[in-house]
Amino acid sequence: MLMHPPGAAALSPSSADDEGTPVSVKIRERLNAAKKRFNANDNIADFIEPGELEQLLDEVTQKMEGVLSSMVIDTERDHNTDNTARRVAKMYVNEVFRGRYVKAPSITEFPNAEHLNELMIVGPITVRSACSHHFCPVIGRVWIGVMPNEHTNVIGLSKYARLAEWIMGRPQIQEEAVVQLADLIMDKTQPDGLAIVMEASHYCMAWRGVKDMDSKMINSVMRGVFLKDPNLRREFLALIPQRKS
Repeated sequence: MLMHPPGAAALSPSSADDEGTPVSVKIRERLNAAKKRFNANDNIADFIEPGELEQLLDEVTQKMEGVLSSMVIDTERDHNTDNTARRVAKMYVNEVFRGRYVKAPSITEFPNAEHLNELMIVGPITVRSACSHHFCPVIGRVWIGVMPNEHTNVIGLSKYARLAEWIMGRPQIQEEAVVQLADLIMDKTQPDGLAIVMEASHYCMAWRGVKDMDSKMINSVMRGVFLKDPNLRREFLALIPQRKS
């Protein structure tokens, strides 16, 4: 009969197997069980348990070491790449793609006590992301126009930047990123209208491919009264500073 040391609990076969399961597999199984999408630009923080982000960092480090090995880079004798796998893993998990793995920033909302109902514009907000096609940097600026009403929740100006950073901190394509940001701000503030314009340089074009350093992408999202009222839309576009370096 199998004996266990005093005070030690017997591990069931399932728990023993679980101990050897990569943390990425555990997280993916929870997502699949909940029938939740986990595309590159989705947030999956609700499915990550305490301590697992550190485990994920270790797992990504190990996988990145394999990538470098497959690229025939001698990380053992090359002092420049000695710890590159860990640095890259930390960059992706803790910085560049942090918006996938942490919950939305805490935003204090205030009632519109003064019944503000005039156009408010915030920007330019500098945003940084990475394209989901090549993981190359996307660097740009965002302008946000809000038309509040007496029921609108008022948030601090810096909070718009925090929300933008959270949305952009994932592999993105610009068209989807702006829509995600618009959905988030609409949900947080409940204004009569919202307008967002984003202009960005995409290094998948500047660094590779056609290697065009000057081209930029500009897109916009209009919601509520900005979509219905062309005069208000023109006022917003006229008031945002012309896109200059």
